Amino acid sequence: MTINIEQTKEQARALLNSRISSVEELVKARQKVIDLKEQLANAERDDKRAYVKATRDGWSAEELKKLGLEPAAATRRRKAHNKSSDSPADAQQPASEKHHQN
Repeated sequence: MTINIEQTKEQARALLNSRISSVEELVKARQKVIDLKEQLANAERDDKRAYVKATRDGWSAEELKKLGLEPAAATRRRKAHNKSSDSPADAQQPASEKHHQN
């Protein structure tokens, strides 16, 4: 039996190309996630500026709330912060830190 080196190399290249293709798809998907996160961050900044402008133009927070225009980005961050500070793990943390200091 004779092994054809060129045929073997072509088969190996075909296998590698299919693997490279899947990594290429993964890179594109990851970049899309990065781009969308950046767009979301920009949109949230714009939303915050527009909310502040509306309040400076005379709208009260209560009036905006009645219109369904609560400060969404700030509210979301505030809730996330409160949840983490109210968790049992955080309540135990100062005690464990004191224990480590002794």
